[in-house]
Amino acid sequence: MEVIRGWGFNVTPDQIEGLAASVGEKSLLGRTGGAPSLAVGMAHIFSRAFGSGLMALWYHFAIMFEALFILTTVDTGTRVGRFMLQELAGQVWRPLGRTSWYPSTVFASGVIVAAWGYFLVQGVLDPYGGINSLWPLFGISNQLLASVALCVGSTLIIKSGKARYAWVTLLPLAWLLIVTLTAGWQKVFATDPRLGFLAHASTIIEQVAAGTIGRARGEQLLFNDRLDAVVTITFMVVTLLVVLASAREWIMILTRRKPASVRESPFVETAYAG
Repeated sequence: MEVIRGWGFNVTPDQIEGLAASVGEKSLLGRTGGAPSLAVGMAHIFSRAFGSGLMALWYHFAIMFEALFILTTVDTGTRVGRFMLQELAGQVWRPLGRTSWYPSTVFASGVIVAAWGYFLVQGVLDPYGGINSLWPLFGISNQLLASVALCVGSTLIIKSGKARYAWVTLLPLAWLLIVTLTAGWQKVFATDPRLGFLAHASTIIEQVAAGTIGRARGEQLLFNDRLDAVVTITFMVVTLLVVLASAREWIMILTRRKPASVRESPFVETAYAG
């Protein structure tokens, strides 16, 4: 409670107990991960719009939404990471690029799951690591992934002979790249330590030297800042490579230097159309 008051919120034990009772929980204190806090906030907003009697319903709906969101994100991220790793490894040794080859699938899946596991272990060993080190990257990575999806969509449209409609995906792609790459650059190289990873790392070094932060905690925070900077730059470079490769494909197809070969399954009209 004292920590919450230190943030500027005057919360009493009676208020916490009242919130817990309204959402059907015995207590909301000491719950890890922040999920209950977000769920209570969402339930409060929805209950004000649809009636306070549904507070418990909205709370458990939000908890379910958070759990499913996390599970599907981890599942999708693992699958995409495995396919990307197999694609890259196949350039070194061709059998590793075969997604139907069991040893390759096990190897790539193991590497990606181990990467997830690293952040889980870090969240236990380092209270400032784990999800705390990943969270600043969530918005950037999410929007860069959307940029890759728009590149794929644009390529399919152009290969299908519908280039005149490609603006539908190219306009949002241009906007996403401008905004997200600018934000990524600022997150890494901004001079304001509240924004830039490297600037914040420099501040940590100064605070450790001055003795205002313990060396162990300073090393943890410094590692997290540098890790975030490296991962952000990697995300941006990979996205730019995908965009450049896609643009090269578009130009070659539109200038007829390469045939527009489509490997997607052909359209099959549903039996319910009639």
